Amino acid sequence: MTPELAIERFEIFANGLDHSECLAFDRDGWLWAGGEAGQVYRISPAGALETIAELGGFCGGVARTPDDRELFVYNPRHGIVRVNRDGKWSVFAAEAETRRLICPNFGLFDRHGTYYVTDSGNWMKRNGRLLKYGSDGRGETIAGSLGYANGLALSAEERFLYMVESDTDSVFRIDLQAGALALYAERVGRLPDGLALDADGNLFAGCYASDEIHRIDPEGRKTLFAWDRWAILLSRPTNLAFHDGYLYVANLGRTTITRAPAGREGQPLANER
Repeated sequence: MTPELAIERFEIFANGLDHSECLAFDRDGWLWAGGEAGQVYRISPAGALETIAELGGFCGGVARTPDDRELFVYNPRHGIVRVNRDGKWSVFAAEAETRRLICPNFGLFDRHGTYYVTDSGNWMKRNGRLLKYGSDGRGETIAGSLGYANGLALSAEERFLYMVESDTDSVFRIDLQAGALALYAERVGRLPDGLALDADGNLFAGCYASDEIHRIDPEGRKTLFAWDRWAILLSRPTNLAFHDGYLYVANLGRTTITRAPAGREGQPLANER
């Protein structure tokens, strides 16, 4: 299958990160990311890299709060960590319903401040969970006995939550009003990780083990959006973010964040509204 976007359209935006898995833009256009030894980075619109905090452990996904004041970081050593702009940090939550988080991986906020998080669990053990937190740090389980629960994306009207199950190469859709979970797309590359939605409702999945990005249209049909046969500009791609007409990609296999003109705008996240 020929990708929609040629790999030659990608370029390195930032270099020198310690194998980042995650990225999120703030309202001022600065990009925040994490590193595999617990670093929290801030990257200028010109691509200049600055280390804001060092948490130890491993930084999975990151999300900015709706007021854009803090960054929430998912770190299996600590749990869910909140980091402010000057690097001070504290643990927001390390458990849900008295069960300690095994591998908090990715989270996002809705516009009202409700906070959805995946706890991946252990690989191939089907003990992953999808959780919901309030501002008080109390978590509840939305769905359990999941495979390796990973990236999330929230529909524009905030009714549907999309979730990657990495160890089955699948994406599920959760109806938050009905509380129902259903398979949305299967055979999504190899080991899908992160998700991002564009303004038209297309869902993009970064696939770690196949160095690909797949696009899933609103009817659930899959298209190969990008692929790097050399694993240079897409190298173990994980989380994705749209900004100013570009699609940005965290490359866990390298020290880079890359980007390409996507020909589309992303759906605004809670902190960007």
